[in-house]
Amino acid sequence: MQACAQTSIATDAADKAAVIRQLNDRFRTRFSGGKVMLTAGVDGLDPDLKLALLIAVKEFDAFNSGNDPHEEHDFGTVEVGGAFYFWKIDYYNLDLQFGSPDPADEYVTCRVLTIMRADEY
Repeated sequence: MQACAQTSIATDAADKAAVIRQLNDRFRTRFSGGKVMLTAGVDGLDPDLKLALLIAVKEFDAFNSGNDPHEEHDFGTVEVGGAFYFWKIDYYNLDLQFGSPDPADEYVTCRVLTIMRADEY
């Protein structure tokens, strides 16, 4: 009985991660369905460089076990104009006061994508 319960939990976790991954990918590639935040270092970039960075974040697909251990597609690193940038998706409740009660439920979650220079971390 123990093995069945563990398999069920693992399957539920994998299913939940798949839903979160889909929601994160949709948000990140469209910048729609949440809030996009730029740090001061990113906001102050030359407009062409900033545009190139936003496109790089939208097109990012180099997910692997090192940068995506939970398979939720919620973090990445891109290089643009010779500098490295991080992007990260966090999950909040709809009031942005606390963490989301369920990141797999888009009706109770506000996704926030933050883009920052690596040296701002």
